[in-house]
Amino acid sequence: MPSLPRSVRHVLLSLRDLLTSASPLVLAAAGLLWLAYWWLDPMPPKRLTLATGPEQSAYAELGKRYAKALAASGIEVVLLPSEGSSANLNLLRTGQADAGFVQGGTGNGNVPDDEAEELVTLGNLFVEPIWLFYRTTSARAVVPSGRLSSLTQLAHMRVNVGAAGSGVPTLMQTLLDMNRVEPRSLKLSQLEQTPATVKLLDGQLDAVVFASAPEAPIVQMLLQTPGIRLMDFSQNEAYARRLPFVSPVVLPNGIVDLARNMPKEDVHLIATTTSMLARDGVHPALRQLLSQAALQVHGQGGWFNRAREYPNAANAEYPLAPEAERTLRNGTPSLQRYLPFTLANLIERMWLAMGIIIAVLLPLGKIAPPLYAFRVRSRVFRWYGQLREIEERLEKDTEQAPTLLEELEALEAKVEKVIVPLSYTDELYTLRNHIGLVRQKLQAKLPGKAA
Repeated sequence: MPSLPRSVRHVLLSLRDLLTSASPLVLAAAGLLWLAYWWLDPMPPKRLTLATGPEQSAYAELGKRYAKALAASGIEVVLLPSEGSSANLNLLRTGQADAGFVQGGTGNGNVPDDEAEELVTLGNLFVEPIWLFYRTTSARAVVPSGRLSSLTQLAHMRVNVGAAGSGVPTLMQTLLDMNRVEPRSLKLSQLEQTPATVKLLDGQLDAVVFASAPEAPIVQMLLQTPGIRLMDFSQNEAYARRLPFVSPVVLPNGIVDLARNMPKEDVHLIATTTSMLARDGVHPALRQLLSQAALQVHGQGGWFNRAREYPNAANAEYPLAPEAERTLRNGTPSLQRYLPFTLANLIERMWLAMGIIIAVLLPLGKIAPPLYAFRVRSRVFRWYGQLREIEERLEKDTEQAPTLLEELEALEAKVEKVIVPLSYTDELYTLRNHIGLVRQKLQAKLPGKAA
């Protein structure tokens, strides 16, 4: 097999020396990168469970929109139907859901410390008005005008306070307590929206209460049903001052039907703020994606809010997730606008670690040049030991001069095969000169050469 040209051997040997000298630095960098990857865990799971609400509810429809938004980033969203806000909170507490829609006040407005550590909010998404629809015939038995304006007027009426598992029963209990209305003074039931509405229209219920988006078909239908009226919460500002999770809202005159001027006057309502809660253990990248989806889904204007008013973090009952805070402040990261989510997320989560790793490796990088120089010079210096040994043996016994001369010639033959970078050739030639000096000494001690 033909040998490589000498110039190629020079290059390959220099590369080998360089790689060998830099190997500690490379190993340290690889180790630090592995530790950073393990600690940061930049690649999120491909699946997320989202607790929504009853079938055909506003929560269920919103869940489909979130699933579509996250599917664009390669994340599968498993929609988990439930009875409503309270059920969603329980699903989050038990770990059966990763995220879910929860109304303000679902936990009675008091968040235990251990729960505050386990759950975080991704922001307020929208307001859900408390719709209290009642029959005007039932109201006339209490008020001649047939217009209810206070929860105290519901005494002795048949009232459906929302489905079990939703957040409405808990909220209504709070509102009744604030108005000093004893629950036993009412005939309360907890039916789903559809059967409760049917009983209201049939006269088997006097009033129904539920929280829903104004676009819900049941809300639209009841707002336009003769003999059914929406209660005006004239004290909505007072409720909002006393309950941080409640907001005062106004249903504007004519917003339901401008041609028929429905409603004929502004209606004051109270509304709970619905938030997206997530478990603290959910991967940060998934929480970021949910926050970005919230901007898309809830950024438009509606009956009770202006465009870009939601999502927000005002009066949050739970700690705001750092990812949601950054999204609310800065929107979608620049990298995700031009790169696939997986790659952009990897870069975003690793760039800080890379900066720290570089800062650590810079001092270590100063070791590589001396190590390279030592490795190259050792290829020359190691022959000086044998050269000195030959000299010492000559001084002890001059009769060994012929044998030592043969050893010196063998050493010189090996040195001629030594290859070093051009910048170190001066040391190689110095070694050859020293070999020549020792040869002169040996030749001077050969038989017949002595003085």
